[in-house]
Amino acid sequence: MLTIHEIMKLLPHRYPLLLVDRVLEIEEKKRLVGLKNVTANEQFFQGHFPGAPVMPGVLIIEAMAQCGAILFLLGMPDRANKLFYFGSIDKARFRKPVIPGDQLILELTVLHSRSTTAKLRGEAKVDGVVVAEAELMSVMVDRPQ
Repeated sequence: MLTIHEIMKLLPHRYPLLLVDRVLEIEEKKRLVGLKNVTANEQFFQGHFPGAPVMPGVLIIEAMAQCGAILFLLGMPDRANKLFYFGSIDKARFRKPVIPGDQLILELTVLHSRSTTAKLRGEAKVDGVVVAEAELMSVMVDRPQ
């Protein structure tokens, strides 16, 4: 398990774009389960949508990608010099809205990886029900100095 402080040592993201609060499970280079507590105070709820707040699907996908980056950065000796960018997003499906008070469980499984790319399958659940899924391609690059 990783706490928010340990996650912040791995990822360059900060509020309001850090979308993983905790890592619950890790199988090195294979699988990771992360958690995002979706609160009414999230900045995006101010405009998406007033009176009927829904977490934007693109941010659910971003939360999945951040979990994937954590999975690969954990075992990397020079991780402070690396970033992960989106290469592609395939088969994205949004099944149910995510609303304030939900606890988003993000499960990422490695489909295949190479030295600078990785393809992962992501699934987001609330109360055990799949709310979103996608296949993500991540590309590792050197962090600009």
